[in-house]
Amino acid sequence: MEINYKNIKVIGFDADDTLWVNETYFREAEEAFCKLLSEYETPNKIDQELFKMEMNNLNLYGYGVKAFVLSMVESALELSNNNVSNITIEKILNIGKNMLNKPVELLDGVEDVLKELSKKYRLILATKGDLLDQERKLEKSGLTNYFHHIEVLSDKKEANYSKLLSHLDVEPSQFLMIGNSLRSDVLPIVNIKAHAIHVPFHTTWEHEVVAPEEHNNDHLTLNNIKDILKYLS
Repeated sequence: MEINYKNIKVIGFDADDTLWVNETYFREAEEAFCKLLSEYETPNKIDQELFKMEMNNLNLYGYGVKAFVLSMVESALELSNNNVSNITIEKILNIGKNMLNKPVELLDGVEDVLKELSKKYRLILATKGDLLDQERKLEKSGLTNYFHHIEVLSDKKEANYSKLLSHLDVEPSQFLMIGNSLRSDVLPIVNIKAHAIHVPFHTTWEHEVVAPEEHNNDHLTLNNIKDILKYLS
């Protein structure tokens, strides 16, 4: 299926694991958490219970490191029958602080792509997560000047994108979203008749995994963000 991008005026970029490394740090944090709770359960069970807690808390806490830390604390209390020590709780909090203080590592080719596309298109950043943390990462990234608009969404569903496009005064047919998540950056976009390009990251959060039957062919998938320039110039 050939997809035509000639009418595109605005290009949206996801942030985490599209522009810079993110999920890798969560995986490292999960491993550290499992070690802290190893006297209570197996690593596999701890992982399962933490993910379940994250899903239960999603509507209350939203996305991001702070929400993740709260879920780790709750999981630790639950897995230990409220016997977890204050020292362990402090170590869990420090896992979160270390995540928030991580350097921003841009993915290969990101700045070159933004520099080139910004000459012709209006670029926006459309991400979800904690506002303060995302602002911090964007500032550290050095990419702020490439974007005409920054939007930190509470979620990335069809209604969120439709509201964003209305705010930007752009038709769906004129909008292209680029991101690493089929669930968040691609499927909601094609469902509102806009365009999407999927650039997978090597590690995907379980919540963002899409079952094969949910896939469709109404988008382009590229191995590297630099390949976008073959289709947009």
